[in-house]
Amino acid sequence: MDLFDNALEERFDEYAPLAARMRPRTLDEIVGQEHVLGPGRALRTLIESGDLSSVVMWGPAGTGKTTIANVIAAATEAHFVPMSAVTAGVAEVRKQIEAAKDLLAQQGRRTVLFLDEIHRFNKAQQDSLLPAVENGWIVLVGATTENPSFEVNSPLMSRSLLFRLEALTEDDLLEIMRRALDDPKRGIAGLDVEADDAALAHIARGAGGDARAALNALEAGALIAHSQNKTLDLQAAEEALQRRALPYDKAGDWHYDVISAFIKSMRGSDPDAAVYWMARMLDAGEDPRFIARRMVILASEDIGNADPQALQVAVAAHQALEFVGLPEAKLNLAQAAVYLALAPKSNASAVALWRLEEQVKASGPLPVPPHLRDAHAAASRAIGAGKGYKYAHSFGGWAEQRHLPDELGDERYFEPIAGKEVELSRELDEKKQHARETEEG
Repeated sequence: MDLFDNALEERFDEYAPLAARMRPRTLDEIVGQEHVLGPGRALRTLIESGDLSSVVMWGPAGTGKTTIANVIAAATEAHFVPMSAVTAGVAEVRKQIEAAKDLLAQQGRRTVLFLDEIHRFNKAQQDSLLPAVENGWIVLVGATTENPSFEVNSPLMSRSLLFRLEALTEDDLLEIMRRALDDPKRGIAGLDVEADDAALAHIARGAGGDARAALNALEAGALIAHSQNKTLDLQAAEEALQRRALPYDKAGDWHYDVISAFIKSMRGSDPDAAVYWMARMLDAGEDPRFIARRMVILASEDIGNADPQALQVAVAAHQALEFVGLPEAKLNLAQAAVYLALAPKSNASAVALWRLEEQVKASGPLPVPPHLRDAHAAASRAIGAGKGYKYAHSFGGWAEQRHLPDELGDERYFEPIAGKEVELSRELDEKKQHARETEEG
């Protein structure tokens, strides 16, 4: 580090955005992600032990991937090299790998190579990392917002541990913002601004689980408040976030009433009302991902196999929202809402699930009928596993045999109601009848 770098680091707290200044520097400063960083959890244990292997972190923006990479390097006293797959090429990666090998050989110090958006690397670029990861020349920390099972090469994944990060909760974001408000050195306590609970709650809701977005909005709102009445109120938060606040009361009734109206409009096959309530929510700044998730749920709960394509449409709208973003993704959400409203309705799958959940609670774990048990092992076959099982394909696609435990009797739990599920059930009944007649004849 030269004199210029030293001077730059000393002035970091003056010029850096609040989100960068408040970036956690230790494990204990990290808020959220308890499922991987809580006491005794895998990633925390690896970091604290110093016995690191390469990892890939998958999760939404602003959930702590870069932060965790920094903490890994700091906790293990490793050299930290951040790179972005958007701008870096194979030549630069190889240069850093050679430098890491030299550092390891000369000083015994490891290098943490943080590769942000690793899914942007093509196969050849990802392959260039394999020797360094396999030989331990670097500790690769990859970060991606895309499912790494599809975007990261299998050889690289097999040499790395995968950790799924979740969007931060509103409580997590509130804690992070309050820390920034109270911190005189890295935070904004020096602005001498008071923040209303309603303003902080609005920012937390609007940030969509993204700590960076929440802190950026908090900083902007605090600067607005500092120049006016020293109070970060709801109006200042709306201006900073560029999103109007939902008219929540203390119990949140408005929020739940409108989403309820939206769901009931689709269930009631009213496309106009469905899009109206969606437009109301989007105009008020509701998290569009919340709306998309509710449509995915409704597609199975209220439509099910009456129109199996409904779930595909809802999931596609959710994915389009992540891919395109607002405002354009409003079109995808509206298209899905109209489709779900027009689709035939059936809750037969949901009712079957609810009834059988109650049955499981009432009857406990009933034994698997012998003919359905796994019969691969000789010892299992010796005690009757698989005996009498009829392979459906050997009987034209259906064979007369029981699949439920005998204790449940002959009660039917799934009863088709409408659409495609009625057609499929009728076809199955016809197939059963034909099989029986063939067997008897």
